[in-house]
Amino acid sequence: MATAVPVRTAPYTPVPRLPALRDFTPNWYATVMGTAIVANAGAVLPVPVPRPVLVLVWALSAVLLALVGAARAGHWLRHRDRARAHLLDPEIAPAVAPFYGCASMAPLAVGIGTLTVGADVIGTTAAVSVAAVLFAIGTAVGLAAAVVVPYLLITHHRPAPGTASPVWLLPVVGPMVSASFGPLLAARLPSGGWRETLLLASAGMFGVSLLATLVILPLVFARLVHHGPLPLALTPSLFLVLGPLGQSTTAVTNMAALPSPYTEDFRTLAVLYGVPALGFALLWLALAGAMVVRAARLGMPFTMGWWAFTFPVGTCVTGAAGLAHRTDLGAFGWLATGLYALLVAAWAVTGLRTLRGLFSGALLAAPRPAPPAPRPATDRTRSDGDR
Repeated sequence: MATAVPVRTAPYTPVPRLPALRDFTPNWYATVMGTAIVANAGAVLPVPVPRPVLVLVWALSAVLLALVGAARAGHWLRHRDRARAHLLDPEIAPAVAPFYGCASMAPLAVGIGTLTVGADVIGTTAAVSVAAVLFAIGTAVGLAAAVVVPYLLITHHRPAPGTASPVWLLPVVGPMVSASFGPLLAARLPSGGWRETLLLASAGMFGVSLLATLVILPLVFARLVHHGPLPLALTPSLFLVLGPLGQSTTAVTNMAALPSPYTEDFRTLAVLYGVPALGFALLWLALAGAMVVRAARLGMPFTMGWWAFTFPVGTCVTGAAGLAHRTDLGAFGWLATGLYALLVAAWAVTGLRTLRGLFSGALLAAPRPAPPAPRPATDRTRSDGDR
């Protein structure tokens, strides 16, 4: 009788797979914003930064915008149920939906870099055309997010009292980035109706974002005072408050630089508003920095929230640099330079940690469900425990 010969098989070797997109949330646009602002801020510093370096960083931000945009499109096409949950699910959406504001600021940040840095590579005419398209896309998405996300927060999410988060600012900061971008584009237009229209539209978006920020910021501070520090993983989000402060200062200084019938008014506003706003930004930077140091000592983990250390700080750099140009005071120039060094360090550390988490799969893993809450003690459970 013949005996069966065992067949030896080679050990199974897993085939590398592309990163899963099911949990690819819109906060990945923060990588684009945080990279682009390094180039944008470096271009306006009083201290010269090597142009080839800025061009390289701008090109990297443009590539990231294309990759993240394609991944987000794939997410909506292949995981529409999850994408809808990011907007509508009361348990997920309050933490994820505000990041749709990043979907507007990412193209705007790359567009600003295209005008100020990218023209060295693609030429002025092409740079203006590309920047105009990115401005239109970012502004449309930003204005939509500024309405839709708060609407969903009120009608669907219904967060509990005392749960206000700095991420609530994200949907309303997009129009402020457009307000900073508009004067740069208007400077490429001939003087007349179109230039004045774009300038006043930028001023209108400045008001939209600023007043919305003044509504949300007290809620965030009240949450901190009455309910204590944020959870360790969310502590970096405190830096998001710097975004509307630095970006609004940048907006008014950019408006003041554009020749128009309102130039003198904007120059006055740039100083009367920009200096106090930047002063409060420095106060908040000190407070948020102290909270981050505390959280780090307690074991603050790395998350995508660390990108809050980049773009908001970068807006303070551009705001301080704008005031340096408007006032000719060296103190603002040194402030911008110091903040830029902080920005570059934060971008390098956060970028490396993001690459490590991306290749390991940790940053694209599905969030773990929260552990069930303990049952309240009753007479029956007490008696059962005593047996």
